[in-house]
Amino acid sequence: GAPPAAAAVTHFTKAIGAARRGDTALARTEVAALIAIDDDLNRRQVPVWAGMVHAQRFAAESWLALATRDTAGAIRLATQAADLEDITEKHPVTPGAILPARELQGDLLLELGRAADALAAYRAALAIQPRRARSLAGAARAAQLAGDAAAARSFQRELRALMARADRAPLRVS
Repeated sequence: GAPPAAAAVTHFTKAIGAARRGDTALARTEVAALIAIDDDLNRRQVPVWAGMVHAQRFAAESWLALATRDTAGAIRLATQAADLEDITEKHPVTPGAILPARELQGDLLLELGRAADALAAYRAALAIQPRRARSLAGAARAAQLAGDAAAARSFQRELRALMARADRAPLRVS
């Protein structure tokens, strides 16, 4: 099978997607698989992957908690995931997080109508991964909903500039 960290990414994304569309049965199955990988990595003491998978586990569990209407648990788990991911060293040969925990925390807070808190989470995500389109879009929406029109315009301008650069960039195939 796939290496544990690669398998974890698959279970993580499936768990998030299932929870966000309300399929709690599938989300529970995927979270359970993530927990098994997390436990195995911790047992074998694989520190870099263990931290990353542990953060993914908390993030997936946060969306499952939200899907089951455990708002307090969802916020607590999303915060734990983001805090853990912030201090976990990234393996040098891997890209950044597919869905950063801090960005997911912003998404979750937006869904709960906590726009100002979501904006803080997106700003923290952008401090770690500047110019990330999904975080910029979330920050723009959160700022708008929080009543900070100037910040919303600023994030929208930065996102438009990023997209314009992407449109002009030549496609490179190696």
